[in-house]
Amino acid sequence: MKTIGLLGGMSWESTVSYYRALNEGVKAALGGLHSAKLCLYSVDFADIERLQHEGDWPATAEILCTAARAVEAGGADFLMIGTNTMHKVAPEIEASISIPLLHIADATAQRLAADGIGRVGLLGTRFTMEQDFYKGRIADGYGIDVIVPDAREQALVHEVIYSELCLGRVRDASRQHYLEIIAALRARGAEAVILGCTEIALLVQQEHTPVPLYDTTAIHAEEAVHWALAKPHA
Repeated sequence: MKTIGLLGGMSWESTVSYYRALNEGVKAALGGLHSAKLCLYSVDFADIERLQHEGDWPATAEILCTAARAVEAGGADFLMIGTNTMHKVAPEIEASISIPLLHIADATAQRLAADGIGRVGLLGTRFTMEQDFYKGRIADGYGIDVIVPDAREQALVHEVIYSELCLGRVRDASRQHYLEIIAALRARGAEAVILGCTEIALLVQQEHTPVPLYDTTAIHAEEAVHWALAKPHA
């Protein structure tokens, strides 16, 4: 079994979901008392969040590159960034290490493509919804059309993530707002919706809507388990 490297703490609420999913995935595959071999570096999210909203992405990259090198030095065979938004600096992180990076947008897009999804809605932080580092990777790399909520809806989605979900607050009213936004994306032609922030699945699950949901935390973790357990090529 390979050792999984995980950059976490962004927020730690979703890192808990990653830790559970990785260990449950290995146990399901191997049985018994097996669990994931994991090297976790959990950052102080207050520092990252401040820099995000100041637009100082190079400083966030510096923090995460330092963390990634520590994870590699700790014995990780490959790296995961346990947040969608911070894949904005994935190229810098990838350049700072010699182990492979398992990109969350690739794992998600591969699942969408396998399921024949041609047009998908995207929920996430304002940075993920507005900027091209994530939706552009899916569109350009996999030929999938990505649509996002309107500006008012984006502001609401973003506010709930930072003011509620990252603090462990799950409110029924916010879930209803999200479900209305998901329904609006469906009305615009989305065949499915990406939960493109690792905290959103704490609020909205498949049982809440008939629209197919793609939980990026779960998908990323499942692919990591596959990488960890894959037999090396002869």
